[in-house]
Amino acid sequence: MKRPVTALLALVLGFGGASAALAQTQDFEAAFDRALGTELRAPQTFEAVYETSFERRIAQLADGSRGRIGVAAIDLTTGERIGVLDDQLFPMASTSKVAVAATFLEMVEQGKYSLTSEFPLLLPVASARFSSPVAPVRAGEYMPASQLIEIMISRSSNPATDALLAAVGGPAKVNDWMRRHGFKEFSINRDIATLVRDDGEFNPASHIDKRDAATPRAMLEFLAGLYQGKFLKPESRRVLLDAMSKTRTGKRRIPALMPEFVEVSHKTGSLNNTSSDIGIIEGPDGRAIAVAIYVTGQGTRAAREDRIASIARALYDGFAERAKRRQPNWTSAEHTGG
Repeated sequence: MKRPVTALLALVLGFGGASAALAQTQDFEAAFDRALGTELRAPQTFEAVYETSFERRIAQLADGSRGRIGVAAIDLTTGERIGVLDDQLFPMASTSKVAVAATFLEMVEQGKYSLTSEFPLLLPVASARFSSPVAPVRAGEYMPASQLIEIMISRSSNPATDALLAAVGGPAKVNDWMRRHGFKEFSINRDIATLVRDDGEFNPASHIDKRDAATPRAMLEFLAGLYQGKFLKPESRRVLLDAMSKTRTGKRRIPALMPEFVEVSHKTGSLNNTSSDIGIIEGPDGRAIAVAIYVTGQGTRAAREDRIASIARALYDGFAERAKRRQPNWTSAEHTGG
């Protein structure tokens, strides 16, 4: 694919010829940019938007008529990519916790901490929304860092996240880590206690809040680099990916429609009117796909989760089919599972 696909462009399918579709596409993009204050985009041709049936399928599933949907995926074997609104900011919610873990693990590698270092859970104290810049918390049970990382990722524990976030020096240190590794479209601005307490200030389906946000493309590159060992040493990489493989949240998201023989290591995120899931999908043939899916609106959380599951399965099937075409003698039964 030569450029990211725009999410709501799927709406133009079936409404006349290419010229009519292009006109509707350009009108929509202009209206979307005006409403959300994003940078005005150059007009795209119909052919450039829908280059392959695979892209058209993902664009249709990422139809954002009921809320913005961002998708970014890469086949880590071939380097082939696909994206829908992958250059726009979406609320990270708890998907940011992977970056918190990576930042802490680098400090372990530097000898500043160890996986046995203990920190207290930071438990939220009731307070009114927006009543303070930082929501109050209190110290709870002390736990070793290894356990904090696991429950932060696998169970999405907010008190564990804030414990490690405080240990690394706060959101700015995580942002520094991401910037050093080339990720500019990423920003953590609040601890989790504050983020959750003040959730709902804006509707992410129609408003882009630059706080605690990232683009699907940035999160995809981050995931791919983690998996490929670009950012962390082997032991740190293993700790983080192992925690992601044990994720208990989001069973209705990326893993929901996958064949039984596929392994998913992922991290979910949920806030007001937004659901997300990022992770690595590994097939029995050794292929690995990194995906980042951010869904807003859609009416209900269940509907958002269904959309994530459908997109994830379409990505898996689409990349598998392309791999099959490149290997005429490929005989694996992988693509028939489900």
